Amino acid sequence: MKVGIIGTGNIGGTIARKLKSAGHEIRVANSRGPEGVQALADKIGATAADVNGAVDGVDAIFLSIPLPAMRDLPKGLFQEVPQNVPIVDTSNYYPGMRDPRIPEIDEGMPESVWVSMQLGRPVIKAFNNILAYSLSELGRPQGSSDRLAIAVAGDDEKAKQIVMALVNDTGFDAVDAGSLDESWRQQPSTPAYCCDYGMEMMRKGLAAAVKGDAPKKRDRMPELITKLGSNPTHDDIIAMNRSLNPF
Repeated sequence: MKVGIIGTGNIGGTIARKLKSAGHEIRVANSRGPEGVQALADKIGATAADVNGAVDGVDAIFLSIPLPAMRDLPKGLFQEVPQNVPIVDTSNYYPGMRDPRIPEIDEGMPESVWVSMQLGRPVIKAFNNILAYSLSELGRPQGSSDRLAIAVAGDDEKAKQIVMALVNDTGFDAVDAGSLDESWRQQPSTPAYCCDYGMEMMRKGLAAAVKGDAPKKRDRMPELITKLGSNPTHDDIIAMNRSLNPF
């Protein structure tokens, strides 16, 4: 498949590397133009592009940029993109830590529903509920007993199946998390969020989520991370996340 990835940080860059290794044709872009992604493109064998080139003629698009930056993408960016091309939102909302307050989300709108409204296009939510280290280092071959899972939510079943297949290509099991309206179940500080769960526990975590409960826990994250000390391990962070929602 031809895959365009806008955003080349820890998540976007890792998705690009893994999908290239799986045999896909990758274009990468960020806000700095082709020159801003050339080094990464050369390293992994991808094509450096601007944001327009990243979405032109591809079979799937990943948006791996901060959630507020979605509204700063060029107007009409997806106007010529066929409706059957999935657009994947990997972002999360962290007000007070990184992001400005967005009233609609604060009032309960699922984050990816807000993203969809900014883009004027449906999106699939995926790759948001896994830590960057896990995505980079903990992928396993299909069928492995210790394979971790990633939640995938969206309204278009065909688009969702395409994205779930791409999740598999990166070394993880995809769990259907329902509609985009239900994607709040995989947002920050929910039971299914960044806990290194396999398929069974991921499904249980999604089912255990209580609407409106997670933001209070999310807003405690600076305090909780400070308690872990100056150099917390990956296992420390996973244990902290699991402790927020025992089930």
